[in-house]
Amino acid sequence: MTYPPPPGGGWSSPSGDPTMPVSGQPIPVQPTGKDPYAPADPYAAVPPQAAPVDPYAPHGYPPPTGYPGYGYPPAPQTNGLAIAAMVVSILGALGLCGYGLGGWIGLIGAILGHVSRKQIREKGEGGEGFATAGIIVGWISTVIAFLATIAIVVLVVWAANQDSSTYDSTTY
Repeated sequence: MTYPPPPGGGWSSPSGDPTMPVSGQPIPVQPTGKDPYAPADPYAAVPPQAAPVDPYAPHGYPPPTGYPGYGYPPAPQTNGLAIAAMVVSILGALGLCGYGLGGWIGLIGAILGHVSRKQIREKGEGGEGFATAGIIVGWISTVIAFLATIAIVVLVVWAANQDSSTYDSTTY
Protein backbone atom coordinates (compact mmCIF):
# COMPACT_ATOMS: atom_id res chain seq x y z
CA MET A 1 0.00 0.00 0.00
CA THR A 2 1.32 3.42 -0.82
CA TYR A 3 0.62 6.74 0.89
CA PRO A 4 -0.27 9.83 -1.07
CA PRO A 5 2.41 12.57 -1.08
CA PRO A 6 2.00 15.42 1.40
CA PRO A 7 0.23 18.50 0.15
CA GLY A 8 2.40 21.34 -1.02
CA GLY A 9 4.59 19.19 -3.13
CA GLY A 10 7.58 18.57 -0.87
CA TRP A 11 8.97 19.02 2.58
CA SER A 12 7.55 21.71 4.73
CA SER A 13 8.61 22.86 8.16
CA PRO A 14 6.03 22.07 10.78
CA SER A 15 4.62 24.98 12.56
CA GLY A 16 4.02 25.02 16.27
CA ASP A 17 5.58 23.30 19.24
CA PRO A 18 7.93 20.45 18.23
CA THR A 19 7.14 18.62 21.48
CA MET A 20 3.49 18.40 20.52
CA PRO A 21 2.54 15.38 18.50
CA VAL A 22 0.66 15.85 15.32
CA SER A 23 -2.56 14.88 17.03
CA GLY A 24 -2.25 17.88 19.32
CA GLN A 25 -1.88 15.97 22.60
CA PRO A 26 1.21 16.70 24.71
CA ILE A 27 3.92 14.08 24.98
CA PRO A 28 4.01 12.64 28.50
CA VAL A 29 7.23 13.47 30.32
CA GLN A 30 8.72 11.75 33.34
CA PRO A 31 8.01 13.64 36.56
CA THR A 32 11.09 15.25 38.06
CA GLY A 33 11.68 15.51 41.78
CA LYS A 34 14.28 17.25 43.87
CA ASP A 35 17.82 17.03 42.53
CA PRO A 36 19.58 14.41 44.68
CA TYR A 37 22.97 16.01 43.99
CA ALA A 38 21.95 19.51 44.98
CA PRO A 39 23.73 20.86 48.09
CA ALA A 40 21.76 20.63 51.29
CA ASP A 41 20.16 23.79 52.58
CA PRO A 42 21.78 24.44 55.98
CA TYR A 43 18.89 26.63 57.06
CA ALA A 44 16.14 24.14 56.32
CA ALA A 45 14.27 22.94 59.40
CA VAL A 46 14.90 19.26 60.16
CA PRO A 47 12.11 17.52 62.01
CA PRO A 48 13.30 15.83 65.22
CA GLN A 49 13.53 12.06 64.99
CA ALA A 50 12.92 9.54 67.69
CA ALA A 51 15.77 7.27 68.78
CA PRO A 52 15.79 3.91 66.99
CA VAL A 53 14.15 1.10 68.92
CA ASP A 54 15.85 -2.28 69.11
CA PRO A 55 13.13 -4.92 68.66
CA TYR A 56 15.39 -7.60 70.18
CA ALA A 57 16.29 -5.73 73.35
CA PRO A 58 14.88 -7.24 76.54
CA HIS A 59 12.09 -5.15 77.96
CA GLY A 60 12.40 -3.68 81.43
CA TYR A 61 16.22 -3.63 81.48
CA PRO A 62 18.41 -0.61 80.81
CA PRO A 63 20.40 -0.74 77.58
CA PRO A 64 24.01 -1.89 77.92
CA THR A 65 26.64 0.80 78.03
CA GLY A 66 29.88 0.78 76.09
CA TYR A 67 30.96 -1.53 73.34
CA PRO A 68 31.78 -5.22 73.64
CA GLY A 69 35.40 -6.27 73.40
CA TYR A 70 36.87 -7.30 70.09
CA GLY A 71 38.94 -10.39 69.28
CA TYR A 72 39.34 -13.56 71.23
CA PRO A 73 38.88 -13.84 74.97
CA PRO A 74 42.16 -13.99 76.91
CA ALA A 75 43.68 -17.43 77.33
CA PRO A 76 43.54 -18.98 80.80
CA GLN A 77 46.68 -18.71 82.91
CA THR A 78 49.07 -21.64 82.52
CA ASN A 79 49.61 -23.76 85.62
CA GLY A 80 53.20 -23.33 86.81
CA LEU A 81 53.33 -26.83 88.27
CA ALA A 82 52.57 -28.26 84.80
CA ILE A 83 55.56 -26.43 83.34
CA ALA A 84 57.73 -27.64 86.22
CA ALA A 85 56.55 -31.23 85.64
CA MET A 86 57.58 -31.09 82.01
CA VAL A 87 60.97 -29.50 82.74
CA VAL A 88 61.82 -32.00 85.51
CA SER A 89 60.73 -34.93 83.35
CA ILE A 90 62.94 -33.75 80.48
CA LEU A 91 65.86 -33.43 82.92
CA GLY A 92 65.14 -36.99 84.04
CA ALA A 93 65.18 -38.17 80.42
CA LEU A 94 68.52 -36.41 79.90
CA GLY A 95 69.77 -38.02 83.12
CA LEU A 96 69.44 -41.42 81.47
CA CYS A 97 72.79 -40.71 79.86
CA GLY A 98 74.48 -41.20 83.28
CA TYR A 99 74.22 -45.00 83.28
CA GLY A 100 70.46 -44.67 83.34
CA LEU A 101 70.37 -43.74 87.01
CA GLY A 102 69.52 -40.08 86.40
CA GLY A 103 66.17 -41.19 85.05
CA TRP A 104 64.87 -41.50 88.59
CA ILE A 105 64.34 -37.72 88.50
CA GLY A 106 61.58 -38.45 85.97
CA LEU A 107 59.53 -39.97 88.80
CA ILE A 108 59.33 -36.51 90.41
CA GLY A 109 58.25 -35.03 87.08
CA ALA A 110 55.50 -37.64 86.67
CA ILE A 111 54.17 -37.00 90.17
CA LEU A 112 54.22 -33.22 89.57
CA GLY A 113 52.32 -33.82 86.32
CA HIS A 114 49.56 -35.75 88.10
CA VAL A 115 49.22 -33.06 90.78
CA SER A 116 49.13 -30.27 88.20
CA ARG A 117 46.42 -32.02 86.13
CA LYS A 118 44.25 -32.16 89.24
CA GLN A 119 44.84 -28.43 89.87
CA ILE A 120 44.05 -27.61 86.22
CA ARG A 121 40.69 -29.42 86.42
CA GLU A 122 39.78 -27.71 89.71
CA LYS A 123 40.85 -24.16 88.84
CA GLY A 124 40.20 -24.14 85.07
CA GLU A 125 43.77 -23.14 84.27
CA GLY A 126 45.67 -23.89 81.09
CA GLY A 127 48.71 -26.12 80.62
CA GLU A 128 47.17 -29.56 80.38
CA GLY A 129 49.53 -30.39 77.50
CA PHE A 130 52.56 -29.54 79.65
CA ALA A 131 51.23 -31.73 82.45
CA THR A 132 50.54 -34.64 80.11
CA ALA A 133 54.01 -34.35 78.57
CA GLY A 134 55.53 -34.34 82.06
CA ILE A 135 53.60 -37.46 83.02
CA ILE A 136 54.49 -39.41 79.88
CA VAL A 137 58.19 -38.47 79.74
CA GLY A 138 58.54 -38.87 83.52
CA TRP A 139 57.13 -42.39 83.62
CA ILE A 140 59.11 -43.49 80.55
CA SER A 141 62.39 -42.24 82.04
CA THR A 142 61.51 -43.84 85.40
CA VAL A 143 60.89 -47.23 83.78
CA ILE A 144 64.15 -47.01 81.84
CA ALA A 145 65.99 -46.00 85.04
CA PHE A 146 64.41 -48.95 86.86
CA LEU A 147 65.56 -51.35 84.11
CA ALA A 148 69.05 -49.78 84.13
CA THR A 149 69.26 -50.14 87.91
CA ILE A 150 68.31 -53.82 87.68
CA ALA A 151 70.90 -54.35 84.92
CA ILE A 152 73.63 -52.64 86.97
CA VAL A 153 72.77 -54.66 90.11
CA VAL A 154 72.80 -57.92 88.13
CA LEU A 155 76.13 -56.99 86.54
CA VAL A 156 77.70 -56.15 89.92
CA VAL A 157 76.39 -59.37 91.52
CA TRP A 158 77.62 -61.41 88.58
CA ALA A 159 81.07 -59.76 88.72
CA ALA A 160 81.27 -60.32 92.51
CA ASN A 161 80.53 -64.00 92.12
CA GLN A 162 83.30 -64.65 89.63
CA ASP A 163 86.17 -66.81 90.86
CA SER A 164 89.19 -64.56 91.21
CA SER A 165 91.62 -67.52 91.65
CA THR A 166 91.63 -68.18 87.91
CA TYR A 167 92.99 -64.75 87.21
CA ASP A 168 96.73 -64.75 86.88
CA SER A 169 98.34 -61.36 86.85
CA THR A 170 101.89 -62.66 86.25
CA THR A 171 101.37 -64.16 82.81
CA TYR A 172 102.23 -61.15 80.70
